[in-house]
Amino acid sequence: MILWGVIWMILSFAQNMEAPFILGNIPVFIFQISLIAFLIYYGALNLFIKKRYVHFLFLSLFLIVGASLISTFFLGFFRGGPPEIVPDFRRGLRPPIFLHLTQGLLLLIAYLLALFIEGIHFLQKKEQEAMLIRNEALQSELKLLKSQINPHFLFNTLNNIYALAGIDSNKTQQSISYLSEMLRYVLYECERPFVSPQKEVKYIENYIKLFSLKSSKAYPIKLESHIMDSAINIAPMILIPFVENAIKHSYVEKIKDTFVHIFLRVSTESIYFKIENSIPEEVLGKDGVGGIGLENVQKRLAILYPANHELLIKENENIFKVELTINPKTDA
Repeated sequence: MILWGVIWMILSFAQNMEAPFILGNIPVFIFQISLIAFLIYYGALNLFIKKRYVHFLFLSLFLIVGASLISTFFLGFFRGGPPEIVPDFRRGLRPPIFLHLTQGLLLLIAYLLALFIEGIHFLQKKEQEAMLIRNEALQSELKLLKSQINPHFLFNTLNNIYALAGIDSNKTQQSISYLSEMLRYVLYECERPFVSPQKEVKYIENYIKLFSLKSSKAYPIKLESHIMDSAINIAPMILIPFVENAIKHSYVEKIKDTFVHIFLRVSTESIYFKIENSIPEEVLGKDGVGGIGLENVQKRLAILYPANHELLIKENENIFKVELTINPKTDA
C-alpha cells in the first residue's frame, strides 16, 4: 500500500497535481489495495497455499479484468465523459481498449508484486516454524540424553560407596563428600547449556578421587589439563562418558600393566581432549548392567556441535584412544 501510494503521489506531482489525473487514478489505487487485500486475506490463505492453483488463477484474472474495466470507466469519466464501451477497431488500438490494457497492466503488476512478497513472507514464516520445531526437538533430545547420563553416574557411584562402606568408614565419608560436590554440579550447573571447563575438570577430578577411594593403592590414572582461555565454555557432562568408559574397560583396578591418561587443552582456537587407556589381554567378566557409553555422547556432540567437532576413536592391540576437537563457542 505504501509503495503504490508513493508511486501515485510521484505521478501526481509530475502532472502538477491536476485534479482530473488525481481523481481519475484514485479508483486504480483503490483497486490495487483491494486486490492486495484479497490476495493476503483470502486468495493466498484459502487457494494458493492450499495448492488450488486453477481456482486461484481464474479468480485472480476475473478480479483484475473487472477492476481494470471499472477503473477505466472512472478514468474516462473524469477526462470528459465515460469512454466508449465497444471500441472501434477500424480506428486502430485506441481508447477504451488501450486504457483497459494500461489499467490492467498496472493492476497485474501490483498483484504479482504482492504475490511475490506474500510468497517470501510465507516461506520465511514456514522456515521459522520449522527451525523452532527443530530446536524444540533438539532440546528435548538433549534433556533426554542428560537424564540418561545422570542416573547412570549415580548408579555407579552408589555401588562404589556401598562396596567401600564395609571396608573403611573414613573413606566412605570422603566419598560422600566428593559425591555431594558432583551432585551439586549435576543438579545446578548442568541445567545450563554451557559451563566453564574448570568446572568440568573439577567434576572429573572428583570422579577419579571417588573411584580411587576403593583401594589403598594408587591407581595409574593421570589427568593433565591446560586451560589457557577461561572465557571458552563447554557443554556439561560431555567428557565424563569417555572417562567412565576408559576406567571401566581398562580394568585399572588391576594396577599392573594398566593405565588411563587424560589430557585437556582449552585455548581460543580449540578445545582438545584426548584420553588413552590400556586394553587387557584377557577380557574380564563384565557386570550385567549396560552403560550409556559412547553412543550417547556422540548424539550430544552431533546436536551441540553439528559442524564444529571432530571425534576420532582408535584401537590397536593394547591401547584404546579417543581424541575430541571442538571449535570453542565464545558466545556461549
